[in-house]
Formats: sequence, structure tokens, C-alpha cells
Amino acid sequence: MAEDESELLARARGGDRSAFGALVRIYQRRVYAAALHVTGNHSDAEDVAQETFVRAYRGLASFDGRADFFTWLYRIAINTALNRLRSGRRAAALADAGATEVAQLGGKPEDLGGPRYAPDEQAALHQEVRAVLAAVGELSPTLRITLLLATVEGLSHKQIAAVLDVPEGTVAWRVNEARRLLRERLAAAADSN
Repeated sequence: MAEDESELLARARGGDRSAFGALVRIYQRRVYAAALHVTGNHSDAEDVAQETFVRAYRGLASFDGRADFFTWLYRIAINTALNRLRSGRRAAALADAGATEVAQLGGKPEDLGGPRYAPDEQAALHQEVRAVLAAVGELSPTLRITLLLATVEGLSHKQIAAVLDVPEGTVAWRVNEARRLLRERLAAAADSN
């Protein structure tokens, strides 16, 4: 954490709401992105992000500094999003994970090819992207979240372990298992075409 962020955190812990607001501005996009990866829905991700910051503000006194502030905040976000999924409010969103993942990549499936590809190459690329996203959507929430934290968010196994409150070895296994399942599912999809 940068020195100014440490100062903001200290001020926020002392009750300075504007300092906490500055921390929210620093981390809101990353918290929202994490929530979106878990919930698969923009509206739910916004709700989860907001709830994350409310919980963080209320829990500032319990933040002991053993973990990085962002790791602590990220863990709140992931747990809040998982609780939302477990509540069953957005179970249907998981069925449409492919379209959600494309949206998370920043566009629509037809945008992925770009003008540098011939139409037949674009169609093949779109089909491959849809297959990958569908395969990711079929992973269990635990494997999908771990894989997305590692590949999309770029977190280290140590950081993921802190966020998910599991041993690093478990993180490594989950990432490897998710990749193995993706390879199997993509190979099966390729064989069926």
C-alpha cells in the first residue's frame, strides 16, 4: 500500500469519512470487477460493491493490518458476493455466464474479432471465444472464482489464499483443476464439431 493510502487508512480508522471516501475511490473499480466475476450480473455487482464498502467501513476497527488493506477489502467483496449467490437470488445468472464473461471483456461477441480478421476468421474466433466462456461458466463457483482471481485479476496464489481464506496449496490445486477441466471440455467441444 502506498504511503498516502496508509495515511488515508489511518485517518479512516480514526473516523474521517472523507479519508474512507478516498479509499473507496481508489478501490471501487477493482471491488466492482471482483463482484462482477462472482455474481455474473452488473446490478448485483453494484450491490455487492456497495455492501462491501459499507461492511468495510463498519469493520475498520477489526482491520488489524496483518493483511494488506486491499486483500482484506477483496475478501469482504468475495464473501459478500458468494453469500449473494448462496442465497439463491441470482442462480439464473450462472446459466448465462458466457454472455456475462464477454461483457466483462468489454464488449459483445461480435466485437471480439475486430476489423483485422476476414469474416470467416471472425466467425471461427467468435465460436472459440463462446466455447471458452461457456466452459468457464460450467466450472463450479469455487473453481471459477479462483481461476478468475488468478488469470483476470492477476493475483498471486498467496494473495488469493488470503482473499479466500484457504491454504496456498488449495489455491494451486483449484487453478490447476480449473485449467484441466477447461482443457477437457474444450477438447470435447472440438471433437463434437
